[in-house]
Amino acid sequence: MSVFSVTPKDGNPVTPEVLDEVCASLKITLKDEEKEDYRKLLAVFHESAEELMAIPDYEPETDLERFPRENVHFPEKADNEYGAWAWKVHIEDRAPKSLNGLLAGKKIALKDNIAVKDVPMLLGTAFVKGYVPKTDATVVTRVLEAGGTIEGKAVCENLCHSATSHSAATGAVENPRAKGYSSGGSSSGCGVLVALGEVDMAIGADQGGSVRIPSCNCGIVGFKPTFGLIPYTACGSNEPTNDHLGPMTKTVLDNALLLQAIAGSDNIDDRGFAAPAPDAIPRYYENLKKLESPKNLSSFKIGVISEGLIGAVVDTRVKETFLKAAEGFRKFGATVEEVSVPMHKKGPAIWTGVSKVGGYLNKTSGAYGRRGHQMWDLVALMHPLKQENWDDAYVSTKNIYLNGAYAAIAFPYLLAKATNLSRQLRAAYDAALEKYDVLVMPTLPYIATSHSAPDATPLEQIAKQVGLTSNTCQFNQTGHPALTMPVGLLEIEEGPLAGSGVKLPVGLQIVGRWWAEETVLRAAYAWELSNEWEAM
Repeated sequence: MSVFSVTPKDGNPVTPEVLDEVCASLKITLKDEEKEDYRKLLAVFHESAEELMAIPDYEPETDLERFPRENVHFPEKADNEYGAWAWKVHIEDRAPKSLNGLLAGKKIALKDNIAVKDVPMLLGTAFVKGYVPKTDATVVTRVLEAGGTIEGKAVCENLCHSATSHSAATGAVENPRAKGYSSGGSSSGCGVLVALGEVDMAIGADQGGSVRIPSCNCGIVGFKPTFGLIPYTACGSNEPTNDHLGPMTKTVLDNALLLQAIAGSDNIDDRGFAAPAPDAIPRYYENLKKLESPKNLSSFKIGVISEGLIGAVVDTRVKETFLKAAEGFRKFGATVEEVSVPMHKKGPAIWTGVSKVGGYLNKTSGAYGRRGHQMWDLVALMHPLKQENWDDAYVSTKNIYLNGAYAAIAFPYLLAKATNLSRQLRAAYDAALEKYDVLVMPTLPYIATSHSAPDATPLEQIAKQVGLTSNTCQFNQTGHPALTMPVGLLEIEEGPLAGSGVKLPVGLQIVGRWWAEETVLRAAYAWELSNEWEAM
């Protein structure tokens, strides 16, 4: 403990009454003869903290001359038919060396929890308002240095708290194949913009399936790579141990291309301290391109997780479509067989214990115990919680606060226990991956649902996503790379388009060992090259 003085300055605001309030918050009492000593110690701490807060913040630098922000504006409704754009801006690298970069000629959208300096970050919410980042996220700089152009921010569901796309304060994000239906969440806008071809690629964020769910619902490829492979620096976080960024693209090859451009430790984000440096990561794109027999998977063993096929909400049509797609790996020479991972069914409960409690704490104090860049100015808009914030909060946000506050009273060690069980869950998948190169399962248990009614009750809103993350959230806690790709279409059977013949996508999820992105991509690439998923 560092104590630099025991004599407070005149006018110090820490009075005996302040000390009493602090003691009351701790539910303890001090001996009368010691109170003045502890008041003085608290007072000099106040002075130290005040001095620290007065120092200018230290943030990653943004080169606005090289990467100028142009035409920053909120899109008109006529230019945002599906409600997928949160904010528009054009940014490209003015340095000539990027003209031949990996992403040259590619248009990219960013989920609206990824910081872009001087461009408002809406986070899909009215819970906080007026937040404008003061720095660029690491991935923003990497996209621009690779020659890509950033065309804007894609709608993020309300504080990343919804797996369906009706929650954003700017309005519902429409499924590109069926208006009135969910495009998935929380990277909803990214999925729609890529599927519609308004951008070539997008970077989403995934805390429980938020890259894979919209990718599945929109019929594109979404990849949540190994925990920490893509730096999360200057991105809005719900719970830091399950935060991931991931590429969202129309094809597996493009997915590998974007991953190659943005992966690798930035020596800021401590999630990625075990990740290779950018110049040491595999050349995901080039290595796929140069495969002599990309459809040959004769050395592959593929395990179908049997627990991923069962559950009260599983649509039997989704299961059948998935199994047909999984069997398709056999024609490339792969071995395909079922494998039981009993802990898989416990995964959602483990994820809930971490994400609800950790997510609550993260909004009240920021992510303590971390070495990376802290977006404390964003946290300052959330804490202390005000009634006006609460009144504008989405149902899932309110639920997280209530769950977290209750756990702090009734289950104070829930987060610690869930954290330990996360390691057991990881070990269960690792054991299966000792025998199999990849594990597969349906990405989602059912196709996209219709939006909830504007006057829906809290339970009716939540009901639209019950069980939706039952095969996705586990891998946020274990950190394994997990990719979704479209493998078929099924007719809508509920909501306003039931019986219309309109079809929505089904996804197959491929999970690999830590740092085995190339293996996951190779399996996905072989399947994609040999199948027309929209005809299945």
